[in-house]
Amino acid sequence: MDLFSRRLSAGITALHGRPRGRLTVLSGARQTGKSTLVRAAFPDHHYIDFDAPTERAVWARLTPADWIARHPRAILDEAQKLPEVFDTIKAVYDRAPQSRYVLLGSSQILLLDRVRESLAGRAALRELFAFSVAELAAGPGAPVRTPPVEELLVGDPAEVLDGIAPERALNPRAASATGAWERFLRWGGMPALHAEDWTDGDRWEWLQDYQSAYLQRDLRDLARIDRLEPFVRAMQAAALRSSQPINFSELARLAGVAPQTARQFVHYLEVSYQVVMLPAWYRNAEKRLTKRPRVHFLDPGIRRCILNRRGDPDGADVESGVVAEFVKCVRTNRLPVQLHHLRTHDQREVDLLIERDDGYIAVEIKQAQRVASPDARGFRGLDAILDKPLLAGLVLSHDTAPRRLEADGLPPTWAIPIPLLFG
Repeated sequence: MDLFSRRLSAGITALHGRPRGRLTVLSGARQTGKSTLVRAAFPDHHYIDFDAPTERAVWARLTPADWIARHPRAILDEAQKLPEVFDTIKAVYDRAPQSRYVLLGSSQILLLDRVRESLAGRAALRELFAFSVAELAAGPGAPVRTPPVEELLVGDPAEVLDGIAPERALNPRAASATGAWERFLRWGGMPALHAEDWTDGDRWEWLQDYQSAYLQRDLRDLARIDRLEPFVRAMQAAALRSSQPINFSELARLAGVAPQTARQFVHYLEVSYQVVMLPAWYRNAEKRLTKRPRVHFLDPGIRRCILNRRGDPDGADVESGVVAEFVKCVRTNRLPVQLHHLRTHDQREVDLLIERDDGYIAVEIKQAQRVASPDARGFRGLDAILDKPLLAGLVLSHDTAPRRLEADGLPPTWAIPIPLLFG
């Protein structure tokens, strides 16, 4: 069966081939395809899985000399589960310039804590997320085209957005992008869910099993929690509030825990790649650290499973799905871009404020099938608030007609169909 191509594949292959990438660390949520990607990219590396407790004891007895002699090139999966291997690999790295290792892990905090303790300055870090819309649109076995969103984040916004011309909506690839976005909203981007021979019932059962496995394995690894019920309630409350500013006191009340415990629960969701916290933008950088962030679930399918919703996606699925696609693009490509949300003192809101070195791109996200200039009213006067130029305003929606929006007081603003930007 043909595999889906991944945007990260070429980059991680090139990185690992350079001296800087001799020791590459790849983290990401469980089941996002880390093992599949690196095993395909590095067929000459021995694959070693530390997930089985009985086998970990055997690997723990190997000395650096053993590794150099027997396994000078290897993929070490679930590396955080064998802490002593980090010091061993450090010794191998220092003694054997020909050695090359790829370390994988599904717990960002546990894996990176081990890396900081033993491999700081030696390891090159990368992240793998679930499928992006562009990867889903390409389909199995086909190369992934560079989506316009990547060009938008680094290039001339006007040139990129004007390039998404109305005739592009009639291109056959637009239908693939639209179908990919609709599948992503309904099922999320976990690779297993997009097998062609699976039924919708199979997909729903997989999501339910994934949640159980995540709670039973990853959460226990992270938090050593004996009673999962408060965490489950907190996770459900966070899912209900996806795309909204998070109130930890309210979350604590709903979960029946202390506010500090609620903060820890959300932190566990964040470091295990379930949610992302979008910080508030303020001109004063210190205030950005203290004001309420917005919580966004990275995968609509997982959010819908947590809430036991099988109907049409709602507005929170759409908004968080769009934010998730920007997060994947920024972090996969390691772009010098910061993502914020903005709420002014007069209660104007901007769903997503993209900060580049040379200015900002303001993004409004709508579930609507048709948008017009009034949907961009939150962009009026932003120049007076921001500390760098407002490069463009962008209204993303399910409107099928890409075009410029014109109105008095608006900055250069475009209405763009969501699938055409990401797919």
